[in-house]
Amino acid sequence: MEPTQKETSRRLFFALWPDAARRAALAAWQPSLRALCGGSAMQLETLHATLVFLGAVAERRMESLLLAAQETVARRFELKLTTAHYWGHNHIVYAAPEATPSALAELVRELERNLRKHHFPFEDRPYKPHVTLLRHARWSDAPLPPMPAVCWPVGGFALVQSLSDAQGPHYEVLARFDASE
Repeated sequence: MEPTQKETSRRLFFALWPDAARRAALAAWQPSLRALCGGSAMQLETLHATLVFLGAVAERRMESLLLAAQETVARRFELKLTTAHYWGHNHIVYAAPEATPSALAELVRELERNLRKHHFPFEDRPYKPHVTLLRHARWSDAPLPPMPAVCWPVGGFALVQSLSDAQGPHYEVLARFDASE
């Protein structure tokens, strides 16, 4: 590649991607939370739980990235989202489980190991499973009201591209990786 040529890249992350029923159940939390906290609701089709955020990945590295994901073994598990929380540092309201399922923690660890093995940098911080429901929200340290549990049977994970246009940010699932039994 010539030095003057700009390399193309994609803004990518790995995520758990819920089916339509789970997205609708999570979206049902938004009106009452928005009434309390204000902010803007995430669009129904964008609700997800990030596993590992990669950021800009060069187009030429896509084959290696897919290989790292294929080498990652995921087991089926249930993610039970039971509580809403507020993060003041970034003004979001999110749905979370009471505890991280062991199969989910192992999936994130193995995915991170395989990404390191294939020399992919990523945001390396303690994993806290969550689904962002509201952005630009305002709340105190007080607990948010209880919400009806969303039981999400997870059967795999996805590689997702973050895009932006005149309508704002949106996501495109590029590949899915099924869990083993």
